[in-house]
Parts: sequence; structure tokens; C-alpha cells
Amino acid sequence: MVPQPPALTLTGSFMVGTGSDLSEVRATIDVVPRWDDAPMVGRASELAHLLARLDRAASGRTSSVVLAGDAGVGKTRLLDELTARAAARGVRVLLGHCVDLGDVGLPYLPFVDLLRPVAADPELVPAAASNPVLAALLAGQPVSSLPVLPVTEGRDLSRPLPHRAAPQPVDDGRLQLFESVAGLICELASSTPLLIVLEDVHWADRSSRDLLRYLLARLVDVPVAVVASYRADDLHRRHPLRPLLAELVRLPGVERLELAPLPDSEVGTLVRRLAAGAGSLPESTVEDVVARAEGNAFYAEELLAAGLHGEALPLGLTDVLLARVEQRSPAAQQVLRTAAVAGRRVRHELVAAVGELGGGELEEALAEAVHHHLLVVSDDGYRFRHALLREAVLADLLPGERVRLHAAIATYLAREPGAGTAAERAHHARESNDLPGALSASLEAATAACCVGAPAEQLQYLEAVLALWSAVPDAAERAGRDQVALLLETAAAARMVGELHRAVALLRSALDLLGTDADPVTRARVHYTLAQAMVRVEDLTGAHRESSAAMALVPADPPSEVRTWAAATHARMAYSLMLVDEGDAAAEEALTAADALGLDSAWSDTAVSQVRSRQDTDAAAVQRRLDEALMRASRSGDVDVEMRVLFNRATFAFEDGRIAESLDWTRRATSRARELGMEWSFYPAELRHLQVTALYMLGHWDESLAEADLLARVPEMAAHVRAAGLLVQVGRGDAEAQQRLAWARELIPRLNAHVLLSLVTAAAEIDLAAWAGDAEAAVRIATDTSRRLQLLWESDHLGVLRLVASALHPVADAAVAARLLGDTGAARRWTATGEPLVDIARSAVAGFREQVGEMGVEGTAWLARVEAETARLRGDATTELWRAAVEAFGFGHVYEEARSRWRLAEALLACDDRAGAAEQAGLAHEVAVRLGAVPLRTALEALSRRGRLDVGGVRTVDVSAVMTPREAEVLRLLAQGRTNRQIGAELYISEKTASVHVSNILAKLGANGRTEAVAIAAQRGMLV
Repeated sequence: MVPQPPALTLTGSFMVGTGSDLSEVRATIDVVPRWDDAPMVGRASELAHLLARLDRAASGRTSSVVLAGDAGVGKTRLLDELTARAAARGVRVLLGHCVDLGDVGLPYLPFVDLLRPVAADPELVPAAASNPVLAALLAGQPVSSLPVLPVTEGRDLSRPLPHRAAPQPVDDGRLQLFESVAGLICELASSTPLLIVLEDVHWADRSSRDLLRYLLARLVDVPVAVVASYRADDLHRRHPLRPLLAELVRLPGVERLELAPLPDSEVGTLVRRLAAGAGSLPESTVEDVVARAEGNAFYAEELLAAGLHGEALPLGLTDVLLARVEQRSPAAQQVLRTAAVAGRRVRHELVAAVGELGGGELEEALAEAVHHHLLVVSDDGYRFRHALLREAVLADLLPGERVRLHAAIATYLAREPGAGTAAERAHHARESNDLPGALSASLEAATAACCVGAPAEQLQYLEAVLALWSAVPDAAERAGRDQVALLLETAAAARMVGELHRAVALLRSALDLLGTDADPVTRARVHYTLAQAMVRVEDLTGAHRESSAAMALVPADPPSEVRTWAAATHARMAYSLMLVDEGDAAAEEALTAADALGLDSAWSDTAVSQVRSRQDTDAAAVQRRLDEALMRASRSGDVDVEMRVLFNRATFAFEDGRIAESLDWTRRATSRARELGMEWSFYPAELRHLQVTALYMLGHWDESLAEADLLARVPEMAAHVRAAGLLVQVGRGDAEAQQRLAWARELIPRLNAHVLLSLVTAAAEIDLAAWAGDAEAAVRIATDTSRRLQLLWESDHLGVLRLVASALHPVADAAVAARLLGDTGAARRWTATGEPLVDIARSAVAGFREQVGEMGVEGTAWLARVEAETARLRGDATTELWRAAVEAFGFGHVYEEARSRWRLAEALLACDDRAGAAEQAGLAHEVAVRLGAVPLRTALEALSRRGRLDVGGVRTVDVSAVMTPREAEVLRLLAQGRTNRQIGAELYISEKTASVHVSNILAKLGANGRTEAVAIAAQRGMLV
């Protein structure tokens, strides 16, 4: 028998005064249904399913369920039953609740809630007390080890949060926090199986959602079950939980369980059981309750409670809920109104301070609310039994009373140290129309969010400040900056979390606010900052226009910081549009001025732009230049420029075919970005994408896919990072690739200019179509995407080479199959279908060489693949071209090298070089097995059977064991596309006899037609 774990949830009685006091109160209250003690009705299958998942977790395999249902449908009752059963089985239970705090939530609140019992008992997990990140989190304090660093291109653009007057905390990044929580959970589960229940995740803040996704992906083989519930009817189209749910249900071990409304018969049973202690209940009342409840257990309970107290049944649920409230004493109603304004959960001290009731009167009111099942005791106060009850009470408040209560709560929170967070104070100040207080508290909340590594919440609080700005006369004094500075700061925060389009909009607002008569230096700063944001959303022309405007506003002489950054930015934009002379002039000015003024970050940024524009520069000189740029950027403290230099170090190595070296640079950079809490800003996201790609190319597929899915939600402009995981999924033949493809396809129209997202999605779609033999789809996708890329990239669009090479694969297959069957018309049609793709590839190469220069190693490899596939398409699968493709991909692209070996083995087999074919197929098969590349492995094994090659222990079928000698001859002629009349003539038998042999062959192979029979025989190696 498993020993009973220590109680981690408060399940005992609520004590008021002494035990005798409580007994007297219970003795005097009316007879009401015991909701919490009533047997559960109608959820046997769902409970059994959850218990099965709990048993799976107890056996050491992590199991997770996302529980969905409308408000009041019975999620909480089901979870109460589950936790009770779990405790009875010796499972430790941790409960966490999400709270509705309006537009933004308190970072990590549900996890602080569920881990609070751990903090209260340090003997449970001794390591937690020594972990400063966990200690700060469990104490409800900011994680003080997270650094606050500049997030703008130039050091003078705006002040970071917290502003300069505040102390600068150090920030280890969210990943350390996430890993610490995961480690704590694993340590807890090491002694006793663990059940984690998170309720109402539709109210979860973004950071909590990210942590939940991370834990569900991270916890695999530990005895932990996780159940997260949410209101399905709250999830509107743009609800932030929707994309997270789409990701969660694709994780191994995670499933979604829908809690549907109860059937009328079950609602009737529930009503009768609840009313059993209150005497006979007219059937008409039962029918009335069932009809009004519409399958919602909570509605039924509340309707019944109203009826049992002699209340007229209301016309709507709100009336029913309020009818129960109105039966209580004025003091109890006052407590409920205070609690409703405070939130779903309220601390005892707050009720006592705000409720205007004396000690004894307050205790009696609370006991009345608890005993009549309006409030439920929690570990540090009370919560409404159901959120709908709180909402009904809140809706019934008069506007003046609501404002007064919010004001009282805000005053209490401000007066009592540690009583509440800045986020709570901001919420209550805003709702009490204390807009100055809301503004100040929102600024403080933004600082706190920054300190705990919650950049998304930081952005939301800053935007709340902007929304309040015009309504607060002394906003600038309170904020310590003017509105333009705050807009720049908010735009920088938006860029920090990868919300690039939002950053552009904020910067445009700053320009509009400044007007044409404002200080030219300030306007120039905003113009070039806007240019830096616009280039990252692929608006190169607009970015060049903004950098030009910045240059026109500030003179070059004398040199100044603003002019230097304007010139550095303009050089970059000019180079992007191939305006080399204009770029060179701006770059020389920026480098000279940066040296004169000691602006290392501007110098580094310009040096990178200059290096990128010169394709023929000596590699050693490039490396020295980038080394100096990295040194200067690090010295300057400008992390965004530092990330740009690191990205280019990784990119140059990648383009030169030094994939392992590139991976070293990306790992260094992404680790640094995590430390700085800026992992989804532009360059860290690009570095993450490059890292996912490099891991994929080197054959580290598990790590590549894990890196693509490291955190829960990526900004839309970083969607290509997650989409890059498609390459592994398609390569493995993973059925879940279709779900990720659907997600990516939905994003592409919204992100019209996102080249990398389009490219990686199309590449995956083409490969998927190719392995399915859908040549028409592959051609359509390749053609459409190539046209799109040529519009977006005026010169450098070599990405089409990959699309063309991949699309030629199934087209050439179709042409080869047609020739095998002697269908010359079909062969000509498929050849004609593939030729336009070849033209697209050659046009892209010619344009690149004319405008840019020689291609890198990857482009050269894909061109070699195009040439080899083109020859196969035309019926000339030469071994030399496929050897060239194998050698070209040998720079480090493990999978594509193996695919080229597969085709080389085919070509060698066609030349009757069986030993060479076996060698190449064997090398490719070894890679396919190691990577788990099922489609490639299947193709190689089919080739091995067809060619009777000794590869990977693949068994071939001896045709003589299946066919008679005559049937084998007929099969050979079938494969050549002969008709029955032609077979009979060649074998000197009648057409009728030939027909009988063909029928026998179809029956033995289980084929429905001649073409299918030939395909099956070829796959089994029966055609010699």
C-alpha cells in the first residue's frame, strides 16, 4: 500500500472562533443541498478516463489532459472528485487557480498558487529553498537575478525598464525559471506520484501559458499527471489561449477532453439527489429545473437552491444567483460585494480592512456566506464557489458602489506593504477611475514584469500607460519621461518580444505626435528607429525612405550621435536595395564619426552592413572585421547590435558550408539571448531558425525539433522558427506534420512579406507531396511560391532552387514510370510539366550571378540536384550528375546527401553496377535508419528488393516462389507495357491464355489492375 502523502490542499473545516461556535452555526442554518458532498452524476466515463491517465502517470509515464467545458458544466466538480480519488490512492495533489485581472494577468500566478504548499513545507523539496529563482517566485517577489538591458538599436533611443532612477536587477532569463520549476516538480514526484490541477487557464497570463507549454513538453517519463481546465465558451476567435491549445494537443501524452452538457435524464437524477434531504419535490419542479438548466449542472444546482428556499424561480440565471445572495443578511451581502470586486479569490485581511464590518459581525457574515455555499474557504482566504456567482454579484452593483469598492481596495493595497502586486493595484485604480494611480501602478507593474522575465506583460502594461496618458495631466511627471520617449520605450519592448508590426505602429504614432515642427534631432531619432523596425518586416523601400528622412534632418558636421546612427542605418537600407554607392558613402561617414565619438555599437552595426554588401571580400578579412565588430558591440553593451554580429558570424560560416561552426555560433547567441530575456526579438529569432536548420542538416533531428518547439508561443514574425520543425516531421513521415502545415498556411496570408515562413512551409509541402507521389501538387506549390519569392526578393532568391529540385522529384518519377509502361505520351506530358521548373531554377541562378556573384555551397548543391533531376526527367539518369549531387551535399547536409545517394544507387543499378548500387544504397539506408526518415528508408528498401541488393538486411522475394516460370515471363512483359495480344504473340500463346496468366498474376499480388501489379512486383523485387 502506498503511504498517504502529506496534505497539500486545505480540505478541513473552516473554523470561526472555536469548534463549538462552528457547531452552533451549522445547527441553525436552513437545510440546503450539500453540493460538495453530493454524489457526482453523469461523469463516470470522464472520471474513469482521467483516473486511467492518473494510473498511467503513476506507472512512470507523464500524462496530461486539457479539460474543456462551458462555464458551470461541471469541470470543478469533476476535478474535485478526481483529486479526492487521487489522494485516496496515495497521489500528492497540487492545485493552482488562474485569476481574471482584466486585460493582463499577474505573471506565473497559478504556479505560485499551486507551489505555495511546497514553500510552506521546506522539508518536501529541500533544494527549492536554495534555488534563488524558485525562492523569489514562491515568495511572490520578482526574480531579482534577471538583467535589465537596452533593447534598442542605438543607446540613446529610450530608457529601458526599470528607468534609470531605479536599481537595475539581474535577469537569468525565463528558461532558468522554467527549468527550476520543472526540476522542482520532478523532485516532488520522485517520492510520490503527483497530480497537478490548473483551473481556469483561459485567464492565465502569457508567461504562465508559456510555462505550462514548456512543462508539458519537458515532462516525459516522470510520475506526473497534469490536468488543465478552461472555459470553452470564453474562447473567442482571438483568445490568446487558442494557439496554445492547438500546440498542446499535438504533444505526445497530451489530450483534450471535452465536457459536454449533461443529458436531461442525468440532470433530473442530479436534481433529485440534491433535493433528497429537503423532502418531496414536485416532478413539475424537477422538469422546470431540467428545462432551464439545459445540461449545465451548476445552473441546475442554483435553480434548485432558489426553489428550495421558496424563491420564485427567476427568468434567468443571474436572477437565480442573486436571489440566493439576497436571502443572506446585509452583512453577508456586503462581504460578497467586497469579495466580488476583489476577484474570484480574496484574502481575509482585505475583506476585514475594506468591508466596514466589525470583528464579530465580519466572522458571522463570512460563516453565513460559507455555510450557504456562496463562498468556499481557500488556504489564505475565500473564493466564490463559482465564477458565475461572482460575476452576477459584480453585475448587480451600482456603478458608484463598484467604483467606491475598487477605490477602497486600491487604497488598502497601496497602504499595506506586500498586500498586493502592482498589477492588482493598477486594475483596481483603473476601475475606480483613479487614472493617475492606475498609470503609476501600471508603470510599476511593467517594471516588475521585466524583472521576472515576462516581456509580453511588460509590453501590455506599457501600452496601458499609453492608453491612460491623455487622461492624466501630470503623466509625464509621473512617468519620468515624455510621451514620445514612452512610445519609443514601448516600441523597444514590442521588438523585444518579436511584435515587429506593433513596434512599427508605435513608432509611426511617435512621428505623428512630434509633427513637422518638433526638434529635428528627436524626429531623426524616431525616423531611423522606424527604419530599423521596417526592414525587419521586409519593407525595404519604406525603411530606406525613413533613413533618408533621418539623414536630411541632422547635418553631418559637426558629428553627432544621432547623425552617426542615422548614417549607419541608412547604409544598411541602401545596401539592402543594392544602392551600393549610396550605402558606401553613408557607411564611411558612420564609421568615421563612430570612431571620433567612441560609438562602438554604431561602428559595429555599420561594419556588419558593409561586410554583408561585399560578396567578393577575402574570407579571412571578413572574419577579422566581424571579430572586431563583436568585440566593440560587446564592449558597448548594445545587445541588439551584439546579436546582429553573432547572427552574421553564424551566417557566414553557414553559407561557407561550415555547418558545425555555424551551430556553435547560434548556440552561443541563443544562450546569450535567453540570459537577456530577448529570445524572440528579431536576431535571436533568426539565430534560433538558423540553429534549427543547422541541427536538421547535421542530422540531429530530435534536437532540431525540440529547439523549434522550445517555448509555447512564438510571435508571428518568428513563426518560421516553429515552421522549420516541419522539415523533420515530413522527413520522418510524421502524421502531425499536417497540423503544423495547417497552422503555417493560416499565417502566411497575414504575414504577406514573411519570406522565410513561405519558403520553409513550401519546402515541407513539396516534400510531403513528393513522398505521396502527387506530382501536380508539388509543381503547383513550387511554381506559386517561386513567383512569390521573386516578387519579394528582387535579386537573391536562390531559395527557389530547393523548391524546384524537390518538385522535380515526383515529376521525374512520373515520367520514369510512364516510360517503364511504354506510355510515351504520358512521358512527354510529364517532361513538359517539369521543364518550366527547370527554367525557373536557371533564371534564378543567372539573376543571382549577375547581381550578387557566385553561389554558396548550399546553393551549388541544390543546383546540382536540379541538374540531376532534370536529366532523370528527360530519361538520362547519368551517374555522373548524381555523384556530383552527392559530393555537393557532402559539406554537411546529411539527409540530402543520403537522398542523392538513393538516386545514385538507382542510376548505378540501371547501368548494372550492382556492387556500386549496393554501396550507395547501404550508406543512405544507414542514415535513414539513424534519422528515423521513414519515407526515405521505405524507398531505399523498395530499391533494394527491386534490384536484389544486400542492403540493411532487406529481404527480397524470389519470383519463382510466387510465380510459375510462364507467369514470370508474362509479368516481365507486363512491366514493359505489353497488351495481352502482344504478350501472346511474343510468347507464342493465345491472347486468351495470356489473359488467364495476367488474371493469375493480379490475384497472387492482390492488385486491382495491371499498373498496380507492376508497381507491387517492382517494390517486392520481383522484376529482374
